[in-house]
Amino acid sequence: MSAAMSKEEREAFLADLHVGIVSIAREGRGPLTVPIWYDYEPGGDVWMLTSPSSLKGKALEGVTRISLCAQTEDPPYKYVSVEGDYAISEATPEHLLSMAVRYLGEEMGQAYAANSQGDDSVIVSLKTDKWLTVDYSKVMG
Repeated sequence: MSAAMSKEEREAFLADLHVGIVSIAREGRGPLTVPIWYDYEPGGDVWMLTSPSSLKGKALEGVTRISLCAQTEDPPYKYVSVEGDYAISEATPEHLLSMAVRYLGEEMGQAYAANSQGDDSVIVSLKTDKWLTVDYSKVMG
């Protein structure tokens, strides 16, 4: 029996709340691999926020593809890893609020977003054209 997820399972898993790990290639070094908040709706792109002046933002310069992995922490383990081309667009305060509320809940998300106004964030939209998935509950009985 395969531990791979179906298209519907992988999209539902990625849409659930997980802290993602983004990987961005760097010349002469290992890839930058760091945690990041993200959002995803089945059939769409994964989107994340970052500052162009951050380590992530600087690493994005000159690369065309990035990867993101989301996982469970408790057994039976599951993960989804995606890769693809990305695009950068302007972020609004509403994007920051939406992401903060997704991860922190309404009250703490509102406070986080209010304290982050004036942030120079951009949206990084990842087009998910390669998927790697595992759901060990499928093979562990």
